[in-house]
Amino acid sequence: MNKTKIALFLVPFFSLNIFAQDAVSQEVAPQITTPKLSVLDSIKSTFVDHEVASCVDKEWMDELTNQDLFKEMEFDIAHMNPDEKVDYDLSTDLLKARLKEMDAKSPFNIEYNQGLENIIKSFLKNRKKSYERLMAISEYYFPMFEAALAKYDVPLEIKYLAVVESALNPHARSRVGATGLWQFMFATGKQYNLDVSSYIDERSDPLKATEAACQYLSNMFKIFGDWDLVLASYNAGPGNVSKAIRRSGGQQNYWNIRKNLPKETQGYVPAFLATMYIYEYHKEHGIEPKRAAISYFATDTVMIKREMSFKQISDLLDIPESQIKLLNPGYKLDVIPFVKGKNHYLRLPLPKIAVFTSNEDKIYAYAQIEEDKKEKPYFSRKTTLPAGGNTTETAIASTDSKSSYIDYSDEPEIVKGSKIVTKTKYHTVKRGDNIGEISQKYGVSIAEIKKWNRLKNNNVMLGAKLKIQTSERVATTVVKKTPKPVAKTKDTTETAVAAVEKQEVKTKEVAADDTDNKEDEKSEFYVVQKGDNLNSIARKYGVTVAEIKEWNNLEDANVLSGSKLKLIPNENAPVIETKAEKAQQQIASSAKVHQYLVQKGDSLFSIAKKYPGVTVENIKKWNDIRSENIKPGMKLKIQG
Repeated sequence: MNKTKIALFLVPFFSLNIFAQDAVSQEVAPQITTPKLSVLDSIKSTFVDHEVASCVDKEWMDELTNQDLFKEMEFDIAHMNPDEKVDYDLSTDLLKARLKEMDAKSPFNIEYNQGLENIIKSFLKNRKKSYERLMAISEYYFPMFEAALAKYDVPLEIKYLAVVESALNPHARSRVGATGLWQFMFATGKQYNLDVSSYIDERSDPLKATEAACQYLSNMFKIFGDWDLVLASYNAGPGNVSKAIRRSGGQQNYWNIRKNLPKETQGYVPAFLATMYIYEYHKEHGIEPKRAAISYFATDTVMIKREMSFKQISDLLDIPESQIKLLNPGYKLDVIPFVKGKNHYLRLPLPKIAVFTSNEDKIYAYAQIEEDKKEKPYFSRKTTLPAGGNTTETAIASTDSKSSYIDYSDEPEIVKGSKIVTKTKYHTVKRGDNIGEISQKYGVSIAEIKKWNRLKNNNVMLGAKLKIQTSERVATTVVKKTPKPVAKTKDTTETAVAAVEKQEVKTKEVAADDTDNKEDEKSEFYVVQKGDNLNSIARKYGVTVAEIKEWNNLEDANVLSGSKLKLIPNENAPVIETKAEKAQQQIASSAKVHQYLVQKGDSLFSIAKKYPGVTVENIKKWNDIRSENIKPGMKLKIQG
């Protein structure tokens, strides 16, 4: 009896629990609408995906793309005074012993003197944090340096020369124009086969510039036979070193001819030796490299078969532009050109190389689509309206020398087109912002942001308003003159004539109303004013938005101020919305927002794939996040 009572008592609770679970399942799995995918997302959805965890630490990547250390190092070298004593706790006897140990295992003449002691103490006192960062960056560059140095029989210690020259910044540019990790001047770079053009500067390419530096250093050693003098010649030039030797009475030890060298070179070799000392004994001085959790990652190259921008590669492969720039610093305009007879390569982390090579045709197809979107000059294209109503472009200009001459008549014609409009926005710098992330957010370069805001470096102040200029393509309707060919030929001219005739027929079909052709006589042109939109224009003339779109072949409601719209006034026509507009409103109102709990191994790309029509950019916008780094346990808003 007691068991029966207990069972009856528990029945309502089980029912309530089942009802609650059903309600939760309905809330967790809302009906998701399927909006139209963009070209980019359509292509990416077909990619052969390789689920490989990212092995690049974001903070380390930010450090590798930082450019402030070069300016500090350049200032130190230019204003260094080896004769100025520095107060720092380092025993002279201990320093002498350590320098003697270094000299025993190095081909350089590392001998103690007061000037070298002063520079070492100055670096330890004023640049300790800089060397912590430089040591982290060197973990990426030193392996490739050492491979090239060993190939040319150049001492491995020369790798520290790049620290002194450029602070390991491939984009470093001195006040006299020396560029790259090894600071090649334009003429010297050309002498050692480094390509410098509008698109490319191989002085910034780590591998090619290192190869050239090894060749230069080997040639200088054949002349002087002493690595200290080779270093001096790298900074001052072999001519100045030869003069210093003659002015010193034929002496050939760097320390003996130092006073006869240019002022900057007098501190150059001591700065190199001081850097070598700090790298060798950094632990003894409490210097800990600020390295990433994983400080080295494998990369490979792929030859590019058509022109591509870093932004296109970034969008397709979900890799930050800053990382592409780091791995490919030789491309000056963030564009990989395609020149017949020359091979250009893209360097990427191995997982991204796998994705690129597995989907190469699709990637190039997307690049072609982006190229086709660019506005073409009127003399090289013609807008026609095929039976489906979508616009296509048919080339009129022909490569054949027999192509016809185009004569413009006075007959006006309504042509649907588009324009690139430059818009100015302002970004308020928030806590945690940096100029690299801001440039990625708006799809512009760091150099452009600095130019627009007259910034001398990459530092941005909290709360500052940065001017950003973006270019957007908007639909337009303009009146233009119809090209009519004067003479015909049997090749491309006939194609152009057919396109023109087809355009005229379609224009007449659009202008005619199904009920009465007399409405052509009532039509007029309205010049769009500032602040106008299709709704306000439709109400003014007593017509519908759909009718205006039909008369002017518009795909959307975007119209530019100053463009002309063809209108047939009808005061009695009610203002109504089209079925498509109502459907869009219903879709928007039915869209629900729910949360997604980030699991271990998730990425924004893998999460977006779970929801039809959702992109990585959508998720970043809905959750106000700038980077693609997410952590397990985070809650992300998903609209759908």
